[in-house]
Amino acid sequence: MTSNRHTLGSRTDEDVLLDAARDCVLAVGLRRTTLTDVARRAGVSRMTMYRRWPDMATLVADLMTREWGDLALQAQASATGRHTRERLVDGLTGGARGLRDHPVFRRIVELDPEVLLPYLVDRRGTSQDRMLAALLVTIAEGHADGSVRPGAPELLGRGLLLTLHGFVISIGTMTDQVTSADLDSELRLLLDRYLAP
Repeated sequence: MTSNRHTLGSRTDEDVLLDAARDCVLAVGLRRTTLTDVARRAGVSRMTMYRRWPDMATLVADLMTREWGDLALQAQASATGRHTRERLVDGLTGGARGLRDHPVFRRIVELDPEVLLPYLVDRRGTSQDRMLAALLVTIAEGHADGSVRPGAPELLGRGLLLTLHGFVISIGTMTDQVTSADLDSELRLLLDRYLAP
């Protein structure tokens, strides 16, 4: 393996480190991954890692932000519909399904679900803030074309995110007699009726 033991300064180099972190998490889970493991996998010194991330918590936060952010952009880009509300509902439903199926998310839920708890009961993370900001813009577009009901975008956006939390995090508790595809159909209906004028 070629060594990257130099001061990394570009976004591409950060992605190499985050890719190594992702690979470690997929291999052994969050609790068993250390900054040293990530450095070794990336072929950099431990100090390179510690200069960027003082601990695994900050590295994992950046990894989740990148992974979930990319997924949200892909879901939004592939959303279809005649008007803003339909595209928003399609993108949110597809994004929820994509997040549930994402290998890093699945690994965290399987091995280290407590990592997600602060983002559900204590504070929003960067990914949630970015998604909320994007929702506010899209809701305003829906107001402009008349496809989204009147209401404060800040309130509607937060209602959407709270709904998605359940369909992403807790869906496994509800698939004993129905499938996740059935529940995705219900999510689509729920979101559409919530937003409809």
